[in-house]
Amino acid sequence: MIKTPLAWLQLSRSKSRLLVALAGISFADILMFMQLGFREALFESAVTPHRAMDGDIFLISTQSTALIAMKTFSRRRLYQTLAFDGVASVSPVYLNFGLWKNHVKRNTRGIMVVGFNPGDRVFNTPEINQNLDQIKLPDVVLFDSESREQFGPVGEDFKLGKTISTEVASRRVKVGGIFKMGASFGADGTIVTSDLNFLRIFNRSDPGLIDIGIVKLKPGADVQIVTKNLRDNLPKDVRVFSHEEFMDFEKLYWQEGTAIGFIFTLGTAMGFIVGIVIVYQILSTDVADHLPEYATLKAMGYKQIFLLNIVLQEALILSVLGFIPGTGISILLYGLTKNATSLPIIMTVARATQVLTLTIIMCLISGALAVRKLGAADPADIF
Repeated sequence: MIKTPLAWLQLSRSKSRLLVALAGISFADILMFMQLGFREALFESAVTPHRAMDGDIFLISTQSTALIAMKTFSRRRLYQTLAFDGVASVSPVYLNFGLWKNHVKRNTRGIMVVGFNPGDRVFNTPEINQNLDQIKLPDVVLFDSESREQFGPVGEDFKLGKTISTEVASRRVKVGGIFKMGASFGADGTIVTSDLNFLRIFNRSDPGLIDIGIVKLKPGADVQIVTKNLRDNLPKDVRVFSHEEFMDFEKLYWQEGTAIGFIFTLGTAMGFIVGIVIVYQILSTDVADHLPEYATLKAMGYKQIFLLNIVLQEALILSVLGFIPGTGISILLYGLTKNATSLPIIMTVARATQVLTLTIIMCLISGALAVRKLGAADPADIF
């Protein structure tokens, strides 16, 4: 016969106190889930354009710090890579931000504009590659339908067959197609076009200066070897990255170069501390209410370690039971946030495991603090 644990009997004796405890733990879990979710969405959205670019090696200026703060470098540097073993082709990419005029409300908002030669395969996004002929036409752009809604119902109107003409940086453009990439903390939306159209939109740009250089390697070429070779031999006014290093470079900027990464980490820590305080208050009160019972157990010969195990079991039960509703509510909030902001915020097994671990640690710390009151359980007080 399976015996009901004493820890559960004590917790379930006061239903209202148990519900308050679970609500407090769930609240702390939701705080941690949301902060960790925002933090991960920040990093993932920041590298969405990088991930969509089709290349093996990337060149940027040494003065560039992130995609939202690119500095130009000479296009000759990119073409110099063609002389190195293993390099198959190169593609110059132009990048800038311009004001997009909402074609319905006529208000403006900054949008990221990417320009490249339509003859090159710069992106691995099918919708872009299927519409390369469109951007060969003068003043035609492709619009990211997952951009924030402030840019207007571009995706919806385009699917309905409507002609969408608007302005970017005060130049008249036409939407020739849509694709899906997604907004980020740095860019609310994205359009892509040909390099010639890009230079028409930003007519003061120098065609000989580019923002990103994409290098594709021959089949069988070793990315690491070619990357090192380029780093060692190209002039030091450019930085050379593999695809993965290019994304890590962007993540590092948002994590260490801005306060945003620190803020989300601090928010997670605050949720953890709030949980410790809430659970401590619950367990401390529970221990105080049951001091006569604990004293009786001591008088019966039970050791202090037995009483300690009861309190820690209570903490463990609370952590698991509070985690379940906290996770469920967080999943709903993730969905609402994703729909409202277009950020890639989703529940993952890794994050759920991380928060569950933090919750267990949080409750065990609270239990360890509350156990100090067991020293007041003196059998002599009840006889």
